[in-house]
Amino acid sequence: MIQRRFALASAALVAGAVALAVAVWPGGGSDGGPAHPPSDNKSAVSPAPSPTKSYPLSKAPATIPAVREHSAARGPGWKPADGGRVVTGDEDLADEGKLLAGELKLAYAGDADPRKGDVELALDPEGADASGGRDESYTLSVKGQRVKITAPEEAGVFYGTRTLKQEVRGDRTAPEGVVRDEPAKPQRGFMIDIARKHFDAKWIEDRVRELGDLKYNELGLHFSDDQAFRIESDSHPEIVSRDHLTKAQVRRILKLAASRHITVVPEIDSPGHLGTVIAAHPSLQLRDTRGVAARGAVDISKPQAAEIVDDLLEEYADLFPGRYWHLGADEYRALTVADPEASYPQLASAAREKYGSDARVQDLATGWLNDRAETMRPFERGLRAWNDGFFSGGVEKADEDLDVAYWTGKEIGAREPAEYLKAGRKVINYNDEYLYYVLGQPNTFRYPTGQRIYEQWTPLVIRGTKPVDAKYDDQILGGSFAVWCDLANSQTQEQVAQGIRMPLRATVQKLWDAREPGLSWREFVKLADRTG
Repeated sequence: MIQRRFALASAALVAGAVALAVAVWPGGGSDGGPAHPPSDNKSAVSPAPSPTKSYPLSKAPATIPAVREHSAARGPGWKPADGGRVVTGDEDLADEGKLLAGELKLAYAGDADPRKGDVELALDPEGADASGGRDESYTLSVKGQRVKITAPEEAGVFYGTRTLKQEVRGDRTAPEGVVRDEPAKPQRGFMIDIARKHFDAKWIEDRVRELGDLKYNELGLHFSDDQAFRIESDSHPEIVSRDHLTKAQVRRILKLAASRHITVVPEIDSPGHLGTVIAAHPSLQLRDTRGVAARGAVDISKPQAAEIVDDLLEEYADLFPGRYWHLGADEYRALTVADPEASYPQLASAAREKYGSDARVQDLATGWLNDRAETMRPFERGLRAWNDGFFSGGVEKADEDLDVAYWTGKEIGAREPAEYLKAGRKVINYNDEYLYYVLGQPNTFRYPTGQRIYEQWTPLVIRGTKPVDAKYDDQILGGSFAVWCDLANSQTQEQVAQGIRMPLRATVQKLWDAREPGLSWREFVKLADRTG
């Protein structure tokens, strides 16, 4: 009998050891799916503490985008409960604190001392990025039935609150342990063409809230094109379309975006795509030797064309205070014909007069781009232009500080992304093969799917389906998913919002986390449904 009891006890000890080994292995997310390995392929789980009778080792939280690292621990975790509060260690975090408190139905207690059940938000400037760049990292700790979110800058604290919000959605519990997280790419954008199709202010505000929860940090507004000009103007009210946003509405959108740490990036495209300006000022229309109008293109040999565009740039620079500005510069129709100098001799003459006897029409267009950049420089914005506004050869070069918004390789004379990267330029990835949602699917466009982005695209895939060399990774600032409204009535606002829901989530997953996704597409969709 004694021997039998000893054998049973020994078996129990062995079984317990096996169970413990299984429990501490970092094998999955909070939904039971596989966890993301840390970027160095080493275990991110800290040495297991002494086991307790009550709690297994925690699992990594399942969020979109995925967190980069989670150190597991034992404990009950945290979930919102009656009496819980949000407290802040810095008054600059009051907005983040009040937002989170409202979302989780907690009290906001300002700078009160944290206690059990609370969420504490704090800045840790000593942990700031030594490079002086924008630091969006954060640490989220769940311990002792409290949550503490710290970051070098406010944006990081905000992203930590987005992680927590997803963790506890649907009455779930934030797992015990420590999350250390930061984005792979500094620019994570969504662009909407509000020129060809009017989107009301509420729809745009709803997208801002959605983008904020997904840790996007840019919203592009393409509000001027051939079809319409969609924002109220004081300098040129004659060009504004009937359906448009008032400046008061824009300011509310900007305020909401700022509260989500989203920069709004305006675009007034020129010297093409200016049909609404031309409609009010027909003398600016570009015409060839036969008198045929070039749709949407102004005659850049005429000083008045530059004066109107500069008026608009300066007016809206005061309205939009963000750090970036898009100058457009794509699809200037004078450069889409076989012989621009023969078709548009007035442009060729102006080019030679300004840039010398060897200058061509493309040099005049490059000079136009540089002049618009000069108009914006006093406002200290990071400037970008579409890739087909940058030309090879010629005597006039695009200014070195202009970033390339690379969207296509299908245009006449389009160059490979590597050419811009070899020249030292920085690139934002708008790859039209994956990231263009074009209403009505004209030409060869098809609505992009989240699955294709999730399984095939990375920020290195700038043109078509082939990635550039990984050595250029640091020059790729990020990417932007874009909605273009070529056939504006093909979808309603609501259909657009639904159609882009999963592509937006797939895109930000790839911009935030450079690793291979740890979930299958089916698991990712289920996670999206659960986390909102």
